[in-house]
Amino acid sequence: MASTIQIRVDDELKAETDKLFKDLGTDTTTAIRMFLTQAVAHNGFPFEIKKCATEYNPYITMTEEELLCRLEQSRRRAGEGRYREASAVASDMREKYEL
Repeated sequence: MASTIQIRVDDELKAETDKLFKDLGTDTTTAIRMFLTQAVAHNGFPFEIKKCATEYNPYITMTEEELLCRLEQSRRRAGEGRYREASAVASDMREKYEL
């Protein structure tokens, strides 16, 4: 036998999640079912829950133009031999922004 779960969410949130999950090739009902299945498999939330960091994160507010500019700077520096290994950069970002 199958049970029914009913939840109320804001119309805007529902529309956004419907679009997101459609873009990911599924629907909201299936995504919720996946969440519940993973919660049981993990014996808790299947992702980390934490309070947002209060420290400024420059990557959140960057416009597309700013991002493209920084990418171009990175390409130029890499061409000059000035670069770091991606794993070191990712590790630094995880530590700094508590990711």
